[in-house]
Amino acid sequence: MSVTTDPPGARIGLGMVEFPFQNVRRLWQWVDLCEAGGIDAIWHCDRLIAREPYMEVMTFLAALAGRTERLRLGMDVVVVPFRDPLVLAKQCATIDYLSQGRLCPGFGVGPATVPEWSATGRHTTARGARTDEALQLMQRLWSGEPVTHDGKFFHYQDATITPTPVQQPLPLWIGGRSDAAVQRIARLGSGWFSGLATPAQVAPVIEAIRRACDAAGRPFPAENYGADFAVHIGDADDPAVQASIASMRGFTDQAPENLIAVGSVAHIRRRIDAFRAVGVRTFALRPLASTDAGLLDQTRRIIDEIVPFYATTTDT
Repeated sequence: MSVTTDPPGARIGLGMVEFPFQNVRRLWQWVDLCEAGGIDAIWHCDRLIAREPYMEVMTFLAALAGRTERLRLGMDVVVVPFRDPLVLAKQCATIDYLSQGRLCPGFGVGPATVPEWSATGRHTTARGARTDEALQLMQRLWSGEPVTHDGKFFHYQDATITPTPVQQPLPLWIGGRSDAAVQRIARLGSGWFSGLATPAQVAPVIEAIRRACDAAGRPFPAENYGADFAVHIGDADDPAVQASIASMRGFTDQAPENLIAVGSVAHIRRRIDAFRAVGVRTFALRPLASTDAGLLDQTRRIIDEIVPFYATTTDT
């Protein structure tokens, strides 16, 4: 018997990868549009080293906390082995406190191919074990109780953080589709993001998470199965669409056209519904456009023509 129930509707959020605007003023115009328009959350990825402009995720979410009052603030997802868990726990607690409980902390082990490993002298070996130890430490720190820990990777003596998160317990979203990721979720997680995947690839992972959580006797919120993909309402020949397809060819052997949704509003809805059919209820759609005005227009169309279609979702 499953420990979850299947909620209706969907939570439609928006995702950011690299900085998509020509200036910061346009960014805040977009954020204000999302805040006023009923977008569920803004989710930001984690990159420390890149030639393209990427904002540091924790700093950006802290700025969002001060700019907004309603939007949830999502990490999609922070690579744990690149960070000290005490500092990361403190950052999460601070953002959740300042936003009055709107942080959605997301964590992962990180792809083995990204340049951060070699650039910082870190090794990919044991990154899963390092992540597991760090996540358990952070959960203890978020309770506000003193933490003494002498582990394989981290050592603390009477470490305490305050203020603690408003959300108790603080949700813990975990990325990844491997067996190790599924078991990590069953032990520690309360949310999951799929990463770059099709509905057919997501379906068996959701089923595996459900089975693993049932076996562990841990309830897992059905609304916290998430998917993120790029969307463009319009033609595939838009320069931003073509750039996204070219970029994906560099790090996946799948056909990029199967990993994004380009076309009419009805087509975008069909892609969302394909994910809903396998259990996904939280979305981080990444609007693609070649100009700032185009990106704002794409966002308005998502707000006007997609968000209301899924407005039967449960409260967040």
